This record gives sequence, C-alpha cells and structure tokens, in this order.
Amino acid sequence: MKTLREYIKEAEEKKVAIGHFNISNLEALHGIYNAAKKLGVPVVIGVSEGEEAFVGLEEVVALVQTIRERDNFPIFLNADHHSNFESVKACIDAGFDAVIIDAVKLSYEENVAITKKCVEYAHEVMKNTGRDILIEAEMGYIGSGSNIKENIPEGAGILTKPEEAKRFVEETGIDLLAPSVGSIHGLIKSGKPHIDIELVKEIRQTAGIPLVLHGGSGLRDQDFTNAIASGIAIVHINSEIRLAYKEAVEKSLEENPNEITPAKILQPAVDAIEKIVEARLKLFNGMQ
Repeated sequence: MKTLREYIKEAEEKKVAIGHFNISNLEALHGIYNAAKKLGVPVVIGVSEGEEAFVGLEEVVALVQTIRERDNFPIFLNADHHSNFESVKACIDAGFDAVIIDAVKLSYEENVAITKKCVEYAHEVMKNTGRDILIEAEMGYIGSGSNIKENIPEGAGILTKPEEAKRFVEETGIDLLAPSVGSIHGLIKSGKPHIDIELVKEIRQTAGIPLVLHGGSGLRDQDFTNAIASGIAIVHINSEIRLAYKEAVEKSLEENPNEITPAKILQPAVDAIEKIVEARLKLFNGMQ
C-alpha cells in the first residue's frame, strides 16, 4: 500500500484534498470509515491529546491498523495538536503515521527548537525501521478547542506570512505546514471565517511543502474548493462531527426513552457522522 506521503502527493497532483476527521470513540471511527470506504478515497483519523487519552494510545493505533490491514484500505492515523516532544515521541513509538507538534504558544525560537527535535526523532525512527512518518507544525493563529463560539475570536486576523513560513520550514525540516489563513477551530454562531485564497497560494509556493487546513468546520463549500485548488492537501474536520454525534444521541434517547442497549442508542450517531463525512469527502475529492 502507498504511504500517506504518497497519497498527499497524488492529492496535490489531482487538485483534491484528503479528509482528516477526529475521533473520541468507536462510533466516530465507524462512521468515518464507512464513508471513506463507500467512496473509495483515503482518509486520516486524528486524535488530540485529550481524545488520545480517552481512547487509549495503543488502542487507537490497533484499531486503525486493524482496519487498514484487514481491508487493505488507505486509512491513516495522525496525532493531532500535540504540545511537547514527549507526547510526540510516544505517538511515533506507538505507530502513528503522522504527528502534529503544536508549539505556537511558545516563542518562534522555542517553536523551531521543539519542532526540529520532533523531526529529527521521526527521521531516526524512519531510518531504523523503514516506516514513513510525517511531522506537521502550525504557524499563526487558528484558535483552539472544538466548541461552539459566539463570535470569531480576537486574534483571528493574525495570519501566517509567506516569508516566515519559508524560514520555518527551512529551519525545522517539517513535512506538512498548517498555516493561519483565516479558518478558526470550532464552530462560530455569528459570522463565518473567510479563507484568504491568495495567501494560501503564496504560502504553498514559498514554503514548498503541502499545506493543511485546520478549523474546517463551518466554512463555506466554496472556501474549501478554492483553498484546495490553491494548495491545501489535507482538510481537518472535527466540530461538525462532534455536534452531529451529540444531536443524534440526544434525539435517539428522546425518541426511545426505554431503550438501554448502547448499540441501538448509538447507531444513529454512527449514521449521522457517516452522512457528514461522506458529504465532506465528496467535496474535498471533487465528486460533487
């Protein structure tokens, strides 16, 4: 099977993007995989530090690898927004395909130092094992948290500068870059974030590596298609599927107050997630 790196290269050549969806439980994993398998497109499963702690480090690796090996399907695992070298190392050692080191809250110099350390460790493991591991880093302000926000938060206007992105890539050796181009983590009640398409183009050309769009939930479809055409190779979605899960479970409990079988209560959540992921994957892969 091709590596995630190879699928990303193919996506860029085809002007499409790979969907990245986070999970906190088995229901989300099934919903995401069902949609990807139905469409026959590669997909990335993400777990943040909190999600990883809830699901289990070795457990989530075993789940994703089992599906990939059993079905010979391109499903990959990413450690989403890990904040220190120790947690990145643990994920690499456990068998993750990719890791995001998120050190944007540190100074530029500290961010470079910890990111470079993660890259060097990944390269060491790759040399010793033959595995292919991608290291991603974030630049600029994309916010944090997969919650519902009343308004676009302050700081959303702090976008990544192309020349700074180029310098950061050169100094760290990262494989993927998540720049700040207008999207925000979470869902916004009042107003929609706007993607600076020209900035995406300029950063991709200047930085010279594939770009990842974080904070995709709630964006306009046209923002996605324009961003993908301009250089985005992976798109992160989380808040949308979390909200779908919550609403589906609430409705299931309301409509079936006497039901106590978890599999029956939670199946609508799997279906709701699958529906959203299928729509997003169609959009990202130019199937609409």
